[in-house]
Order: sequence, then structure tokens, then C-alpha cells
Amino acid sequence: MAAESTPRGQAETPGAGLGDPRRFLRSGRLEAMPRRWRDKIAVTRYLAVQALPTLLEPVTERELTDRLRELVHDPAGVRRAMVDHGLVQRTRDGAEYWRTERTEYDA
Repeated sequence: MAAESTPRGQAETPGAGLGDPRRFLRSGRLEAMPRRWRDKIAVTRYLAVQALPTLLEPVTERELTDRLRELVHDPAGVRRAMVDHGLVQRTRDGAEYWRTERTEYDA
């Protein structure tokens, strides 16, 4: 299996060169996560910015779930994916969440 490489002179940035994740949305909503890993990463990074536009601003679990519910069919699954990918951190008890990483989708 061939490894993907980064063109010379370009930094390897998570999500870089993945295309527009909005192509997976229908009427602004994600009904199903894409199958390809790199597309999943791009969509998750995009949705993290949409649901938590301000870095380091804590929101409750319910508020984040409600925000994601407006954007996706599976808000709990996407919330877990954002934590798993290191885009969002949470308190030990899961009561609060906040975005910790700036992405290419930030304004």
C-alpha cells in the first residue's frame, strides 16, 4: 500500500487538502458520516467549528448536543468523534466541552 505524501514546501496540517466537507451535507445537515477516513476527519473538523465557533469557550454537554443536533443526524457520535480526534476536550465528568484546536475552517 502506498503512503500519502505531503508536497515539498507544504506543512502537514491535519485536514489539509481534504476538499470541501460541505459536499457531504444535504441542506446544511450531515445525515451519515462519510466512509473514507480522510473525509471523516475533514467533516469532523468542519462540524467542530460550526458547533463551537469560539476556541476555549466551555459549553454544557446538553448545549453542545443541541447545537450538533441542528447539524447532524447522530449528535452524540459526532461529539465523541470530535473528542477522539482531539478537536474538543471535556471535563472528566463530561459536563462541559470546549474546542481546543484551530482548524482550516475557522474564519
